[in-house]
Amino acid sequence: MHEYCAGTENNGLCSITPQQWLQHPGSVGRTSHGALHICDVDGRELAVGDTGLAYFADRPVFEYHNDPVRTAQIRNALGWSTLGDMGKVDADGYLTLVDRRAFMIISGGVNIYPQEVEAVLVGHPAVADVGVVGVPSEDFGEDVKAVVQLMQPAQAGPETASELMAYCRQHLAGYKCPKSIDFDPDLPRHPTGKLYKQQPRRRYWPT
Repeated sequence: MHEYCAGTENNGLCSITPQQWLQHPGSVGRTSHGALHICDVDGRELAVGDTGLAYFADRPVFEYHNDPVRTAQIRNALGWSTLGDMGKVDADGYLTLVDRRAFMIISGGVNIYPQEVEAVLVGHPAVADVGVVGVPSEDFGEDVKAVVQLMQPAQAGPETASELMAYCRQHLAGYKCPKSIDFDPDLPRHPTGKLYKQQPRRRYWPT
């Protein structure tokens, strides 16, 4: 399987062959359009292996239609642009994505990437789909919550929730594990497969 990673904004493109993926599991490849840089939230470039925002340089300048504020938000002082993807680059220049910046959970000052937790939970045989979101916490700012769609919806309940949380503790550091689990019979997904994560997230944040 050949993979690529890009956006309709055409600010950069990474791709990877099956053979390359075996050498760099989980990667979306090296850039072939634009120079790739990993930067912190202030737009400063990070070292190899550090996680930050994926920026692309040396590409045609684009603007969002009638939205100069959004256009400015995706550029740093050097003019590099980001679509909000968080990732890291290895010594060979291969990019691995960890999540979207908008989905990152900050709990007690620690960054937690929901995609990592989702990848563990979806490996449990009882789980059909899952979305992990941050929910309000008086002590830590945000807590990790998993919203799970089960293979058998009738199994939803405290026992299954406890089983899934124990499963997470076997595969993840404690601070990344969900503090609570809710069940949803049908998580909302776009026909392309993208989870509408803002929908379950809105349930837990006051308007």
